[in-house]
Amino acid sequence: MKKTALAILMCAATLPAVAANDTLNIYTYSSFASDWGPGPAIKTAFEAQCDCNVNYVALDDGVSILNRLRLEGEKSNADIILGLDDNLIVEATQTGLIAKHDVDTTALTLPGGWQDSHFVPFDYGYFAFVYNKTQLENPPTSLKDLIERDDIKILYQDPRTSTPGQGLMLWVKHVYGVNAFEAWGKIAKKTVTVTKGWSEAYSMFLDGEADMVLSYTTSPAYHLIAEEDSNYAAAHFDEGHYMQVEVAAKLKHAPNAKLADDFLQFMLSEGFQQHIATGNWMYPVIDVDLPAGFETLTVPKTPLNFSAEEVNEKRRGWIREWQTALIQ
Repeated sequence: MKKTALAILMCAATLPAVAANDTLNIYTYSSFASDWGPGPAIKTAFEAQCDCNVNYVALDDGVSILNRLRLEGEKSNADIILGLDDNLIVEATQTGLIAKHDVDTTALTLPGGWQDSHFVPFDYGYFAFVYNKTQLENPPTSLKDLIERDDIKILYQDPRTSTPGQGLMLWVKHVYGVNAFEAWGKIAKKTVTVTKGWSEAYSMFLDGEADMVLSYTTSPAYHLIAEEDSNYAAAHFDEGHYMQVEVAAKLKHAPNAKLADDFLQFMLSEGFQQHIATGNWMYPVIDVDLPAGFETLTVPKTPLNFSAEEVNEKRRGWIREWQTALIQ
């Protein structure tokens, strides 16, 4: 799962941005850049071929990356932003700070394909509620089942600050439509807390503070492969699961535009993608072998999504709907 670090979950150090001519500055989220994430191995692999330095600037989440970019504008030292998702690409492009890419995307095996001219995908996954099978023997079989039951406590993330939290908001809206407000009211009664980001919520879940946590269908792979623990599973929901594609882009005012172009193309190579499954615990976007254990994961039969344009148009209204329902 993106946001790896299931065992440790400590904050990654935020390194200062460096503007040296041979340094590629990448704004990303903390778990990608952390020691347990895919960032260090990807940095080593790219540096071996670029004769440059890769410098990660670690922020909380994809939403934080976009907010930081807005604040810095054309003065940003970032060459690349990595970690927004497909639901934010229209909003990010409208800042006028994102450059079009010239990446050969013919190797992509992403479900549904990819056509965006500014952002390049680097992994994907499906949101899911994860639980411990030894502690929850009768998991819900649908989102509506989860929401209607009164014997389950959950943790999820704030849609204003977290891309998983935003994913749940879109998931609920997709299933409930005009009745989403009432659904959020019921969700509030079973919510232990809403965290700023994924790491806090997953850490609380592992500490036993809730029965289920919003994460990814691929999250149990971490426990199975890294911890040899098969007790964790992702509940399969009949309505389908909301899909997320994580993306990166070059900035128009990138200090090292050529390095940025090279890195975006490198993202679609085996040198980058081989670190996704067991580094970010998500699915690669090109055809690379998945490790043993991934074949046991729940694969949604019905991926759900809104267009990036519709999310951009309605996102603020849907967030207000969520906020209003919580304070009722």
